[in-house]
Amino acid sequence: MIKLNINGKEVNIDVDPDTPLLWALRDTLQLTGTKYGCGQALCGACTVHLDGAPTRSCVLPVSAAVGRKVTTIENVDSGKVGQAVQEAWRKLDVVQCGYCQSGQIMSAVALLAGNKNPSDAEIDAAMSGNLCRCATYVRIRSAIHDAAKSLA
Repeated sequence: MIKLNINGKEVNIDVDPDTPLLWALRDTLQLTGTKYGCGQALCGACTVHLDGAPTRSCVLPVSAAVGRKVTTIENVDSGKVGQAVQEAWRKLDVVQCGYCQSGQIMSAVALLAGNKNPSDAEIDAAMSGNLCRCATYVRIRSAIHDAAKSLA
């Protein structure tokens, strides 16, 4: 058994330590908000927070998450920043197909947790590892600015 801290709760799971965290979350714990996109940490759909930092769960072995705090999209709205980002996403109608949005939101929350007033260049840098096949990048940037204003 492997003990993990997922969304503030201690859980024990019976998986191989080399199993990607993404599959432990989705298949074992039924936390399906985190998406599989590429399996190579290139698209960002699988982004979770590991001790507050955006991390690609598709390439992170479960063993690397032991003793650390994992936050998924299912719990991101428990904090002020997460709530602000999700409200901005709704307000500005960011989502088109929606597949990448959990990863986008997780990266945006991590950015605003550390930088309450990011520039366009800082937003672009923080979000560069998240692909959106529907190309909602302009709306994503606008939503991050809107969330930042609401946090000011």
